[in-house]
Amino acid sequence: MAYQVIDYHVDDAIAIITLNRPDDLNTIVPPMLDELENAVGRAIRDRAVKVIILQGAGRAFCAGFNFSGGFSHWDEHLASDGQWDAGRDLMMVTSQELGWVPRFMSLWRSPKPVIAQVHGWCVGGGSEMALCADLVVAAEDAQIGTPYSRMWGCHHAGMWVYRLGLAKAKELALTGRPVSGKEAAEIGLINKAVPFEQLQAEVRRQAEALVSIPSSQLAAMKLVVNQAYDNMGLSTTQMFGSVMDSMMRNTPEALRFIEKARREGVPAAVAERDGPFGDYSQGATKPDKTHVVSLPVRQK
Repeated sequence: MAYQVIDYHVDDAIAIITLNRPDDLNTIVPPMLDELENAVGRAIRDRAVKVIILQGAGRAFCAGFNFSGGFSHWDEHLASDGQWDAGRDLMMVTSQELGWVPRFMSLWRSPKPVIAQVHGWCVGGGSEMALCADLVVAAEDAQIGTPYSRMWGCHHAGMWVYRLGLAKAKELALTGRPVSGKEAAEIGLINKAVPFEQLQAEVRRQAEALVSIPSSQLAAMKLVVNQAYDNMGLSTTQMFGSVMDSMMRNTPEALRFIEKARREGVPAAVAERDGPFGDYSQGATKPDKTHVVSLPVRQK
């Protein structure tokens, strides 16, 4: 597969998958999920690769699903005659081949451990993607959240719920407030937060430590932990969440929200949504724009 919106690079025993739409904060568009799943499969098939790093190019890990044109770029699978088709939406989001969550879960299902390196914005579907990794290391000033909690969505990968205890899972699900990388580590949502200047070195250090362990050991330990969560009902939560997400994208309020984004632009829509809370783009606390991740350097 020729990649359009990700970059794939192997450095020794580490495969680096980079979301590569930096001018659009790596927002998710249809090709990205196909390419992500393909790249994970490529790393799995490469016997020289033992660990996968997932990162975002530019100043964000991933700012969620792209809805700058409404959501029309998904119409091939979600609409009939230009109108939302609940049946087609159901078929898509619950499909192993087409659904968003099954493609995110290629990270979870990989027998090779995945480390998500998070910086800048990691929100909405971007946070769901990152939390499907095995280890998540973030810059302290990263902003991680689910603004869709307020409008136009629902938890669909379930990882916010399974990674947190009841009190924090419920609080963040209801308010949608973002947490910094530092707070995310403190509440157990992610594994570790470090200053941005140390982020890539820390992720690399962790990846190289895992490389020293036999692949079969890594696969066995990952599988037994994953199985425990699967037995807790993770797949059922994901199916239910994906169906609820479809519904919440098409309530009267959600349709007005997306029409405002189409008519006036995404900044106007999110300003109306987040203004009362004073966070995300409407808040004083934002990731440092100078914290930029570049594509891996190829050796000549």
